Amino acid sequence: MSGWEVMVPAPYSSAFDLRAFLATVSQGRCAASVAKGALIYRQDEIADAVYFLQEGRIKISVVSKQGKEAVIAILQSGAFFGEGCLIGHKLRSASAVAMVASQVTRISKAEMQRLMRQEPAFGELFIGHLLARNSRAEEDLADQLFNSSEKRLARALLLLANAGEGDGPRLIALKVSHETLAELIGTTRPRISHFMAKFRKLGFISYDGGLLIHDALRSVVLRDPPGTEKPAAASAAGFRSLNGGHHDIAVSGPRPRPSPMPDHPASDLRVSPPVGTPPCAGH
Repeated sequence: MSGWEVMVPAPYSSAFDLRAFLATVSQGRCAASVAKGALIYRQDEIADAVYFLQEGRIKISVVSKQGKEAVIAILQSGAFFGEGCLIGHKLRSASAVAMVASQVTRISKAEMQRLMRQEPAFGELFIGHLLARNSRAEEDLADQLFNSSEKRLARALLLLANAGEGDGPRLIALKVSHETLAELIGTTRPRISHFMAKFRKLGFISYDGGLLIHDALRSVVLRDPPGTEKPAAASAAGFRSLNGGHHDIAVSGPRPRPSPMPDHPASDLRVSPPVGTPPCAGH
């Protein structure tokens, strides 16, 4: 599939099925298969649609005025993102890039507003999504302010592995570089390499066809086992949201305006090969 295309009808049961509902034909909803590395939207672009991740992983990142990048979310299937347009944001406050081949549904701002008014079941699920993510954002903020980088890394790995959904080691299917982990938790790549080597030595992680996260890693988050880094002084460095989505909403307080990013084709999504403006754009 190349570019955005109106999706074929998909039946859904009386028990509201969000994925099936978003797969039904609509003038304001369309979808695309996006390649790994494809840009879905970039920072400072016009914000005119909300997105739903049907399958895959999406990285949400911001670039500072000085050109430094920070990863503020790694989204999994079932996440909404880019909804800042619904509260009056004219421009994107971050960029969204596919980390793996993904399936993404684009919902125009007008269609999203219509759904919220006319589809109560959809509205309830969307509000539930926002509330759950708000709770996660509060946890992320506390984590960033009060925990050491070692604890933040342990928490990030547990979230990426969906720890808590069963016993035993859990595989992180997505290959995440040490650089991306450093951008996610707000530290340096050498520190990440140091902690990963330490976690492996302690038996908290292992490598067997990928990165395996063991239940023992929770001990780093729940307490300070011998030899772990002590928390640094709290600082208002902001929050790093993981796996709970991206608000497209700035944390209260002054924020430097991001520097312009390199020019891209005038489309809401880049795929391989590049395509033009999505058919449903502007609806």
